[in-house]
Amino acid sequence: MKDFFTTRHTVRQFTKDVVDDRLLTELIEAASHAPTTGNMQLYSVVVTRSEEGKAALAPTHFDQPCVSGCSVLLTFCADYNRFVKWCNQRNASPGYDNFQSFVTAVLDTVIFAQQFCTLAEMNGLGVCYLGTTTYNAPQIADILGLPAMVVPVVTLAVGYPAAEGKVSDRLPVDGIMHNERYHDYTADDIDRIYSLKESLAESKRFVEENGKQTLAQVFTDVRYTRQACEQFSKIYLDFIRNAGYSLPD
Repeated sequence: MKDFFTTRHTVRQFTKDVVDDRLLTELIEAASHAPTTGNMQLYSVVVTRSEEGKAALAPTHFDQPCVSGCSVLLTFCADYNRFVKWCNQRNASPGYDNFQSFVTAVLDTVIFAQQFCTLAEMNGLGVCYLGTTTYNAPQIADILGLPAMVVPVVTLAVGYPAAEGKVSDRLPVDGIMHNERYHDYTADDIDRIYSLKESLAESKRFVEENGKQTLAQVFTDVRYTRQACEQFSKIYLDFIRNAGYSLPD
């Protein structure tokens, strides 16, 4: 079982084979047994199968080929809408329009999405996480008709693999595990922990292609710049507030 996790990989190319409704429903039902805060299940998932639906969503994910090429696109959303309506209909007064509640719903959603990812891969499907969901949440919400208190968190492209994917490198376990108390990193620790990642041929290619001196500069100056992070932070925070959550300034 350990090998299943250490050899898993993201799939970005899919065959034309369709993930049938019965299998998809079974996987979602099984994933819903993931841990959840207070057994509230503060999430929903919107299933997009149609070519029109995927085409509408594609620009919000920067037209990544796996969006249009997958069998089914799943948008996992933090959802207090359903729970609040239940409270109101049962003479209970909900107080969940706040930052703590939003974070709770996000955690529920991410755990649910990851449980689905693992189950899908165990059943021969390929999955690609799309981190772009939070970048363009307002457009995604509009396309999917999301009501107040429903916020897109993560999207999975799902289908049958068309090609064998590549196992991504990972930091050594001693670089992420702390015993009893957090051990802050020395300069030597950082050099050791990131040495393998920096030595990979593809990492060196990224540095060269982008005209940078280090792999870290590829992240800070090209892939995840301060400007982009701040821009998308404002977009997402504004959307969350407009969805009905009171977030700290």
